Amino acid sequence: MTKSDALGPSVWVASDGRAGHSAQALAIARALGEMSRWVKIAHVNGKGHKSDVIELTPGGLQKFLPTNMWWSPLSALPADQKQLFQPPWPTLWIGAGGRVAPYSSLIRELSDGATFSMHIMNPHRPLAEYDLVVIPEHDGVTGDNVLQIVGAPAYFAPEIIEDTELAFADLAEERGFKVAVILGGDSKSHKMTEAACERLEAQLLRATQTQNARLRIVCSRRTPTHARVRFRALAEKTGSHFWESPADGPNPYLAYLLLSDAAIVTEDSTSMLSETAYFGLPIHIARLEGKSGKFSHFHKSLIDRGIARWLDDKLDHWTYQPLREIDRVADAIIAKLMERYPPPSFERPTEAREGDQDRR
Repeated sequence: MTKSDALGPSVWVASDGRAGHSAQALAIARALGEMSRWVKIAHVNGKGHKSDVIELTPGGLQKFLPTNMWWSPLSALPADQKQLFQPPWPTLWIGAGGRVAPYSSLIRELSDGATFSMHIMNPHRPLAEYDLVVIPEHDGVTGDNVLQIVGAPAYFAPEIIEDTELAFADLAEERGFKVAVILGGDSKSHKMTEAACERLEAQLLRATQTQNARLRIVCSRRTPTHARVRFRALAEKTGSHFWESPADGPNPYLAYLLLSDAAIVTEDSTSMLSETAYFGLPIHIARLEGKSGKFSHFHKSLIDRGIARWLDDKLDHWTYQPLREIDRVADAIIAKLMERYPPPSFERPTEAREGDQDRR
């Protein structure tokens, strides 16, 4: 864990270790680092900055209870994680995930309110315990300190985009209708069953045969083994790209989003759908097994905005304004920090200006 003083506010990013949660918290931290934003808060004298993500893994009986019933969040942590909660406290805390919610509240309490605590997703605790809560609108949670967004915050730094385009330049040269296929997997609400995979396989095969689709298939950590085997075989059969692990080379996920004409994304991941929408790719949502009212609301929101359509027998291409809710989130944090830490005034006192005029 790298710890240092910071030019500008110090930041701690915390998650429960789930890739999607870490990605959302990091996205916000990186968006705040854009020069156009950072210059507005560079005067803040931050202490104790941590450059690595803090992964919190509470155990014991408390983790089996709703987080609003945890009697001592600090005692639920392993000793090495417990030691992280000591001064100097950060200027800004960015927490993500249900089991991190108690700690997003705790850091505010331990610092006597000095740390600006923001939490991503519904904390299922009193909202007054946080300075800012960023919650997807499909959760239906409102409050004075709640910022509702469509989907999940996604961000990709310009330099990362440029490096990726150079590293995967060969993908841009391919002919045909280039389609990124982003595979999720099993979750609390959805299952990537054999039947769902068989249906998706048939749709993908039809697209290669009737629309000259050039598939770029990428798996996530949650993609089950049977799906990996099935879609690797499909890729070999159709001459498509396929990636499931570093054994297949560098992860091309971002390159597929940057250098494709359209995307097919399974319905189970808010993060994957939001990251695809960040680049303005036409999204065809692939159905899995299972259902969730919140996800249904999110899917409808994307469809109503012209961002997505359900995958059927034909792939289409359309345009829309890229979905970049990260800008609203980052700008809201900047505004709050500027309220706490007004930038210094560089205007000279009135007396000094009048004296200059007298000397003229």
